[in-house]
Amino acid sequence: MSQTHHETDYQRVQRSPEFQDLRRRFRNFVFPMTALFLAWYFLYVLLANYAHEFMSTRVSGNITVGLLFGLGQFVSTFVITMTYARWANQKQDAVAEELRVQIESGALTDDGPAARAGEGSHA
Repeated sequence: MSQTHHETDYQRVQRSPEFQDLRRRFRNFVFPMTALFLAWYFLYVLLANYAHEFMSTRVSGNITVGLLFGLGQFVSTFVITMTYARWANQKQDAVAEELRVQIESGALTDDGPAARAGEGSHA
């Protein structure tokens, strides 16, 4: 007996050039941003562990370099979040919305809107 493999709508969408482009652009933004943040975070951790004198250097009053680096972690998290939100609003959301419309209309599936319109109506 031979088994016929039927591809799901999700698999067809996943193979589509539109979806591949959306995913590629997302990865091209997120991976470098993640690497940058992790490098910054590990720098902070390494300095805190191995550069005690540097991190305990007083900048003003009780404010030390280590405290500024620690606060910088929070600031960088907010900056990355705002940067991503702006990027997504300008570059990704419209493309994702168009892809969603194509998916819902059946344009990216083998049984496009014409085939679906004929379902259930046998006049």
